[in-house]
Amino acid sequence: MLGVFSSSIVSPPEELVAAGCRTPSPKITSAALLNRFIETNASAVSIHAGDEVQLAYTHHKESPLLPRSFAVKDEIFCLFEGALDNLGSLKQQYGLAKSANEVVLVIEAYKALRDRAPYPPNHVVGHLSGSFAFVVFDKSTSALFVASDQYGKVPLYWGITADGYVAFADNAELLQGACGKSLASFPQGCFFSTTVGELRSYENPKNKITAVPATDEEIWGATFKVCPPAKESDGVQIPRIL
Repeated sequence: MLGVFSSSIVSPPEELVAAGCRTPSPKITSAALLNRFIETNASAVSIHAGDEVQLAYTHHKESPLLPRSFAVKDEIFCLFEGALDNLGSLKQQYGLAKSANEVVLVIEAYKALRDRAPYPPNHVVGHLSGSFAFVVFDKSTSALFVASDQYGKVPLYWGITADGYVAFADNAELLQGACGKSLASFPQGCFFSTTVGELRSYENPKNKITAVPATDEEIWGATFKVCPPAKESDGVQIPRIL
């Protein structure tokens, strides 16, 4: 799956911008990235959610246990990959039909977050149990919400294209060819929300997330880490690699 967003939707993360500056490497534009995805994936489907957002997905080579899906409802677009262990109980909680799948559930969970503000975003993601990664775009508010499960069982990566778009994908090689060193693995157990304005851990939402520059040998430009709570005795936070 692939989601590409202009800087008018999401500001490129400073850590990834800096990584690309430290080690300049070839990049391509967001349009070229989308074309590459379509050309290299059989039966790929692309969706333009306005002029600044491009989404795409395919069932080609997907895991039968971690399928990809897409849905749109009330101008909320969602790409989902994975499976929820507690889908049945969540469908009851949100009053959904028995036929509803994970991507429909995530849209309803996002709507609850949006419409019940200040409902904590980490509560919405925190009650999802299973293996998943998803990208939600709310066209009505131009808001973006991205999350990955706490164990990183579904790979998710993000990077910056040559024309400054922020891209999310489940294929590291695809983004590496488009984003160069302005690339990182999306940290497990975290969510990114343009409404909140930053990357956060949904397990420990008060803990700071830092980006550690990668070595030249790594394909990443940076590695994001969640710091444990500071000890009162020293006030120092020690990063935990995700």
